[in-house]
Amino acid sequence: MKNVLIMGAAGRDFHNFNVFFRDQEEFRVAAFTAAQIPDIEGRKYPASLAGKLYPDGIPIYSEEKLALLIKKHEISEVFFSYSDVNYEYIMHKASEVLTAGASFTLLGPQETMVKSKLPVISVCAVRTGCGKSQTSRKIALLIKEKGKRVVVIRHPMPYGDLAKQKVQRFASYEDMIKHECTIEEMEEYEPHIKDGIVVYAGVDYGAILKEAEKEADIILWDGGNNDFSFYQSNLEIVVVDPHRPGHELLYYPGEINFRRAHVIVINKMDSAEKEKINLLLENIKKFNPEATIIRANSAISVPEGEEISGKTVLVIEDGPTLTHGEMPYGAGVIAATRYKASKIIDPRPFAVGSINETFQKYTHLDKVLPAMGYGKKQMAELAQTIDKIECDLVVSGTPIDLGRLIKTNKKILRVSYELEEIGTPDLAEVLRDF
Repeated sequence: MKNVLIMGAAGRDFHNFNVFFRDQEEFRVAAFTAAQIPDIEGRKYPASLAGKLYPDGIPIYSEEKLALLIKKHEISEVFFSYSDVNYEYIMHKASEVLTAGASFTLLGPQETMVKSKLPVISVCAVRTGCGKSQTSRKIALLIKEKGKRVVVIRHPMPYGDLAKQKVQRFASYEDMIKHECTIEEMEEYEPHIKDGIVVYAGVDYGAILKEAEKEADIILWDGGNNDFSFYQSNLEIVVVDPHRPGHELLYYPGEINFRRAHVIVINKMDSAEKEKINLLLENIKKFNPEATIIRANSAISVPEGEEISGKTVLVIEDGPTLTHGEMPYGAGVIAATRYKASKIIDPRPFAVGSINETFQKYTHLDKVLPAMGYGKKQMAELAQTIDKIECDLVVSGTPIDLGRLIKTNKKILRVSYELEEIGTPDLAEVLRDF
């Protein structure tokens, strides 16, 4: 029996365990390690999910203990199982593992993708914050307009009770409350639900697929964290960001998505520099010349946008886009600039608790407040931070109605953004052919 560790972030790691390690007697998974997401370590992957070989479950430790765990459990192989990391980062992790004496392994699509009995379309990206979610929403509505039943299966975000979160179904706002969703989860589920699309997520993506297949004609994989799909896909659509040209070749596993894509959507062309767009097009031509290219804008709208003019504003943006997505701004800053705010407030001096810790960790942030909300305590600290800041308005570039989740003494203007294709081919044409 080979002693192994799985390095993860409460997503790909659990999926890799379920499809590759569970009930396999040649492996003993001694532990998971956790990174990227707060408050993951200290829990257990429960026995009800871990299978017959792990009656006590599997402990989850902080990744900081990686070298100690390799020595303590006589680990021979470590499986790296999370995403949205640059190549320098991942090789530093590999070097840490190899220095401790173990092998360093990446599991690939063939060993981890589950096959569906239905057609599957996957929507992935090369980085967090490219505009994948708005692309998924557009595709889901196009399928629905054709009279087909589409069910979205979303990349995991299991930050609560893992046993209870084995299979989650979301068809209403009440479902999100029932499952005690974080802000990050709501940002992804709520727009689909608003469009009348059922969303599944959770921990066991084999069990999730079986349930979703009961009420669908087509499965739409809505990827996250620039991971590749958990399911074998008949059509792989990948979104790239011309604000970050070159990143499609510098991050794991975003480059895998980039090279595998049948369709590449270049989003945000309306706000990107021509030189950066051209660099992206050159990389597509060089590394995936057979891909169909769709050009698109990320069309921004603010119902009361005229109120921004001349005002001092606080801008709140989608959390993951700013943090491990490494973007210094998002739709909120673009809206504040477009509607001519007189000043965008620096929120850092007012940050409370874990929000302050976020700024200390992600030092590229200066004019935006990330919508961090991985639990009730962090949501409360987000609200406290907002209340401490003197401004005329809050401009929120998150995909959800933030004012419904947190109570604050400030008026919040919500920025919405939708995919707006430029010319042809477009998604409707691609789907028609599919």
